[in-house]
Amino acid sequence: MKKKKRIIIGSSIGVIFLLILLCFGVQYLRVKFAKIEVVLTDDLTLEFASKKYVSDYIISINGKLLDDYEIDATSLGTKDVHVHFKNDDGIKVSYTYQVEVKDNVAPVIWLGGSYTIQKGTEVDLVNKILCGDNEDANPNCYIEGEYDYNTVGTYPLTFKAEDKSGNKSEQKFNLHVAEPPKPNPNAKPTEPSKTYFSDIVANYKTENTRIGIDVSKWQGDIDFEKIKNAGVEFIIIRVGGTRGTNKEYFVDEKFLQNIQKANELGIDVGIYFYSYANSNEHAKRDAEWVIEQLKPYKVNLPIAFDWENWNSFNDYNLSFFGLTDMAHTFLDTINKAGYEGLLYSSKNYLERIWLPTKYDTWLAHYTKKTNYEGNYKFWQLCDDGRVDGINGAVDIDILYLDK
Repeated sequence: MKKKKRIIIGSSIGVIFLLILLCFGVQYLRVKFAKIEVVLTDDLTLEFASKKYVSDYIISINGKLLDDYEIDATSLGTKDVHVHFKNDDGIKVSYTYQVEVKDNVAPVIWLGGSYTIQKGTEVDLVNKILCGDNEDANPNCYIEGEYDYNTVGTYPLTFKAEDKSGNKSEQKFNLHVAEPPKPNPNAKPTEPSKTYFSDIVANYKTENTRIGIDVSKWQGDIDFEKIKNAGVEFIIIRVGGTRGTNKEYFVDEKFLQNIQKANELGIDVGIYFYSYANSNEHAKRDAEWVIEQLKPYKVNLPIAFDWENWNSFNDYNLSFFGLTDMAHTFLDTINKAGYEGLLYSSKNYLERIWLPTKYDTWLAHYTKKTNYEGNYKFWQLCDDGRVDGINGAVDIDILYLDK
């Protein structure tokens, strides 16, 4: 009897195995011979750092896409794009096509029609003038024409730049070599401009805006009772920075008293950090340092990444993509800690250098009506503000609740 049972069990297992094998075999054949009809666009190129999805290159498909993901455009070259879809017969199938990531954007030369230096100045003019590229961290930048730092005169020159993809830019300009200006004992001091906080409130305050200021040690000791009574609805405080690239961190001299007073009086607080970061690793350290300083305090508005080292940009060996990615590293770290990230920059740099970002923007543009066409959550509209409670100038900002 035992032997007979073993034979029955063995036969059952064999039948089950055969059925499974048959089932998988049928399924394999079903998938192997599944109908795949995909019609692609003629242009299978992708601009560097742009946003394109799998479906953007598909004209028609015999079924429904299962994963319409964003194609990686952060490096040049050929990319395989894997299409996963369920065809009209309900069979899950895959298809692969290729796109070519290209850079068609010319380098930026930050230069107007003229540039003036004093006679005898020894300066690397090529390095002094900002020359950068969206993809190439080290475009070839050079000046055509002759000039002499030690001879007063006007020299017609051409600044040229070329990136590794062959994109070229050039800018004609006049280099003026001038005598050092002579002091004028009769010159009258220029009266500083003033923008009154009350006027900003009158002109810009709506149900969708809040009016505030941003401060650092340069505003000295602030009377928070007075600024609150004057209508200040929020304050963005500098937490600190570093003393240069890869140098030691410092806490702003007035940070502690500013944030403590703002918290005590219930004034909403945002933060900004002035960064000299030159890599993603450095930017991450910056963010971690900021987070550590903020632990004891209430911060209910965003934390801004403030990078403004444009005069020495050429020394950083960064592409515009690398710069933007570095900012994202800082802001991603801030977000993971439970805060909101914010990118600070002025209008011209937002338009010409920074790449599009997923984070809110704090726009600096000192004018009565900005013509900046990008999105922004905060607008720093002046640096000559006057408000009761602060001796001297202060930046005034608008927060848009509906943006």
